[in-house]
Amino acid sequence: MSALEKQLQLGRLPPRPPMPSGLQSGSKMRMGPGRRRDFSPVPWSQYFESMEDVVVESETGKDSFRIYKSGSEGPVLLLLHGGGHSALSWAVFTTSIISRIKCRIVALDQRGHGETKVRNPEDLSAETMAKDIGNVVEVLYGDLPPPIMLIGHSMGGAIAVHTAAANLVPSLLGLCMIDVVEGTAMDALNSMQNFLRSRPKTFKSLENAIEWSVKSGQIRNLDSARVSMAGQVKQCEEDSSPEGPKAIVEGIIEEEEEDEEENGGQSINKRKKEDDTETKKERPYTWRIELSKTEKYWEGWFRGLSNLFLSCPIPKQLLLAGVDRLDKDLTIGQMQGKFQMQVLPQCGHAVHEDAPDKVRKQIRTANYF
Repeated sequence: MSALEKQLQLGRLPPRPPMPSGLQSGSKMRMGPGRRRDFSPVPWSQYFESMEDVVVESETGKDSFRIYKSGSEGPVLLLLHGGGHSALSWAVFTTSIISRIKCRIVALDQRGHGETKVRNPEDLSAETMAKDIGNVVEVLYGDLPPPIMLIGHSMGGAIAVHTAAANLVPSLLGLCMIDVVEGTAMDALNSMQNFLRSRPKTFKSLENAIEWSVKSGQIRNLDSARVSMAGQVKQCEEDSSPEGPKAIVEGIIEEEEEDEEENGGQSINKRKKEDDTETKKERPYTWRIELSKTEKYWEGWFRGLSNLFLSCPIPKQLLLAGVDRLDKDLTIGQMQGKFQMQVLPQCGHAVHEDAPDKVRKQIRTANYF
């Protein structure tokens, strides 16, 4: 396994090399003459029924957690996103599962992410984030919460395990981790900062961010990227430095050259000039969270995760983008039947975004309900 593949577990890297029908990370995607992909954003309301801010009060103040909901009866699927992502990464999955399973969806922006506003957003320790989950459940449902299944992707999967192991959700009926394994995640930490430095710092528009996410291979499902990237980036409060927009224009130069061929030789310089003009008119976008500043918490998310997962006395499921992600403890546990495991081929690391229907089918057949 390459060092790049190992970095996937933190939830922010381009996906694994694809299966034959997949889209290769950073590859050119020829759409044919005259065909243009639509990278325009779509609102959360096309996928979720409602949105609200859950206020958690304590002696020292209040914290507000953004959640998106669908469904009115049945068990609750509490969805936790990966590092740098947001609850909107579950949008397409939500529409897939809510139409086939009688359940309620609660997708949460974790602290420091999305639209959640807390007093100490820099504290991303596993203990604090797990307590957040328990507090939100308590505010939503009081002393008699309904049956709840925790489903988490990457960092969110780790937090789901910490939450379950600490018994912070007493009505827990099941636990599902998506593409997170302790061994691979720990191996990736040393090179994570290099990857974060390699990403564009700014995007001239939200459409540009969506385009980058798809063409870089971070998200292979355009429908999901169009709704979820708004949870990853935000408009800059002030105009960015000149190198910001320049960096992103250069980042898609291969696509521009290709588009020139497909659109009758449109001038690349003309397109660059148009991009520069557009950047001056609108404030650029940047990442909502500076993941590089959260490094001190990374090890705490993942160290000991495999044994913690195996020790949870509830039905468990592990969905992976590749079988090579299993470490020794999980391999033994899987052979002993301690959890269900399924590998979903032709997916990147963002499995629930790339293949929401496949994830839904696996959860549906796991007999949680």
